[in-house]
Amino acid sequence: MTIPLPFDDETIERVAHGVLDTSWPYAEWSHAAHFAAALWLLRHPAVLTGHGGIEAVIRRYNRAVGVPESPTRGFHATITEASMRVAARELARHGKDAPLSRVLAGIMDSPLGRSGWLLVHWSEARLMSPEARAGWIEPDLVPLPEVHPAGL
Repeated sequence: MTIPLPFDDETIERVAHGVLDTSWPYAEWSHAAHFAAALWLLRHPAVLTGHGGIEAVIRRYNRAVGVPESPTRGFHATITEASMRVAARELARHGKDAPLSRVLAGIMDSPLGRSGWLLVHWSEARLMSPEARAGWIEPDLVPLPEVHPAGL
């Protein structure tokens, strides 16, 4: 199943539910799908909390689709936290009632839409370090923009 961009709101919800119940095809777990799930989960914090938080969701999904936990694969705390922070910032910037499809389209049309966006903020060595995989580490190149959760 190939999902064209931009995702509509129904597709965004389907991605999020597919990640939560581990039915989303790994072949479709694209950069856009990652942000789609993040946006939906941030918009529905009780659902995210009810599933144990983003780390638990990602680890459960990875196990279900056969992604091993290793020094180079699996859950990555810094990448996840950075992605959630910028997704939250974009939600706040667009307003609490903005359609998620519009927010996602804005992300994908911005520098965040490129898979290497993190390397503007972190050197590759720092981002790929065991410390960055295990827990949040601050950027060593350019700070992430501020997030204002009150805008959600």
